[in-house]
Amino acid sequence: MTGELERRHDDVEPAHGGGSTEVGELIGRLAGDEEMDRETRRRLLGRLARLLGQGARRAGAAGIARGRLLADLLIEAAPHIPIRDLETLSRHHHGLAGEDLADNLVKVAGNATTAVGAAGGALAAVEFAAPPLLLTAPAQIAAETLVVAAIEVKLIAELHEVYGVSVQGSGTARGAAFVTSWARQRGVNPLEGGTFTSALGSAAKATLRKRMMRTFGRHLTTMGPLLTGAAAGAALNRAATRALAAKVRQDLRGSVDALPRSLQPRPSDLA
Repeated sequence: MTGELERRHDDVEPAHGGGSTEVGELIGRLAGDEEMDRETRRRLLGRLARLLGQGARRAGAAGIARGRLLADLLIEAAPHIPIRDLETLSRHHHGLAGEDLADNLVKVAGNATTAVGAAGGALAAVEFAAPPLLLTAPAQIAAETLVVAAIEVKLIAELHEVYGVSVQGSGTARGAAFVTSWARQRGVNPLEGGTFTSALGSAAKATLRKRMMRTFGRHLTTMGPLLTGAAAGAALNRAATRALAAKVRQDLRGSVDALPRSLQPRPSDLA
């Protein structure tokens, strides 16, 4: 697993500490392209929640629910999210291109975030059956929040590929750019000259923290009794992913139109 990640992201800056590395790898795997059955997804989500719970105990009872910690974890995980280039995307989606390819990416991402909501609800049902485990609830919700955010960050990055909006820089810098794009629910501005850095400014960090907390709050629905939380979490995740994609796609269409003619993708690239 680690070797595969290193081959995909040979320009990624190292994470701080073994625990952080495993968290990033788990988030990347859960957000990736691997076909995964329900039990595997639930098991990996549970492992991620346990790791986050360990961090929460070190940070204090409410530490895992703080926007700053969630934001930092997403930034650290971003380079582990596998982003496909346009050629690979088209090959993986049976030769689709342009708007048809974008539609399919949104559908697949919506299915993925739906599955995470359902898996989180299933974990919550186990928690309600064993009251002592309720102490891990904040970590479980944080795990769902991070994985859903990572799936949507991946979607945004690959939509940039589809619409021909290039984001330059190292794997870590590009990850930070797409995380910022997710937080702002907008495309990356292709007219901001130069390459991106891995350091987010104070305004971008504040926006990211607020977005993480809103997403965290949405995932509280998965803590409903029995499996009602699974149904609610799945439905809310799908709707939120579709709404985000619609905003970013509209923004990217405008970005392509704003590019100088010499830099605009050819019609054959988008058709």
